[in-house]
Amino acid sequence: MIPYDKRTGKIWYNSELVDWADAKIHVLNHGLHYASCVFEGERVYDGSIFKLEEHTSRLFYSAKRMGMTIPYSEKEINDACNKIISVQNVENGYVRPTIWRGSEMMAISAQQTKIHVAIATWEWGSYFDPKLKVEGIKLNISNWRRPAPNTIPWDTKASGLYMICTLSKHEAEKEGYTDSLMLDHDGNVAEATGANIFFKDKNGDIHTPIPDSFLDGITRRTVIGIAKSKNIKVHERKISPSELSSFVGCFLTGTAAEVTPVSCIAENQFKVCETIIDLNESYQALVRKKKAA
Repeated sequence: MIPYDKRTGKIWYNSELVDWADAKIHVLNHGLHYASCVFEGERVYDGSIFKLEEHTSRLFYSAKRMGMTIPYSEKEINDACNKIISVQNVENGYVRPTIWRGSEMMAISAQQTKIHVAIATWEWGSYFDPKLKVEGIKLNISNWRRPAPNTIPWDTKASGLYMICTLSKHEAEKEGYTDSLMLDHDGNVAEATGANIFFKDKNGDIHTPIPDSFLDGITRRTVIGIAKSKNIKVHERKISPSELSSFVGCFLTGTAAEVTPVSCIAENQFKVCETIIDLNESYQALVRKKKAA
């Protein structure tokens, strides 16, 4: 894989299209040192960004929660996202808008720093190995937990929130797993490192944790809508790890993960059942604006 700093093309950087290699920041940068940075991850399907407006609205919400005022309107950011995928000729890929504080101050207080905006895009296929998406990925259970909601801006895509996700995923990979299940501060099921989680019971109902200490994903809400349109009961509730053995199916959802089956969580085994396959097919039809079967 080509390193991301070695690629070519253009990046939208503070309202200008700059060469990929020139999209740089100084090492003394508040976003780098103090994680004063928020971002979005968006998918391009057949030349169109899926749910762009929702992603941009969440980006602005995240920035506001972090005390940052984006120096552009939501429309200007939407236009910039569409412009950069056109310039880069991305048909099926990923878009990463990023907002961060600059280098004017290098201390805890950073109220006089400039707010920077960059938007990059690139062709991208599956987040997980396509073979694993058919067979189901394997998760361990992380030793790290999602913090209590009164300790962090939990409902944002702020870069600092992903530190324990990286630690969890690295540990999972060392143990031979693909990803990791994270519990919340009370010890209930929360999410994977970068995706929401769902379970199917023996009656065909779907269960998913209440997003009260982790991000309520755009894909999560989309899949819940698809399930309800198929008259599948969806229960949003607290889920204890002790319940895992009672479920027959499990899957993850996320902009990157899309709909990805899970074959096991630690010693708990799951089947890639028809319900999950059907939800994935319906999701793919929706994002590509094709008629679902």
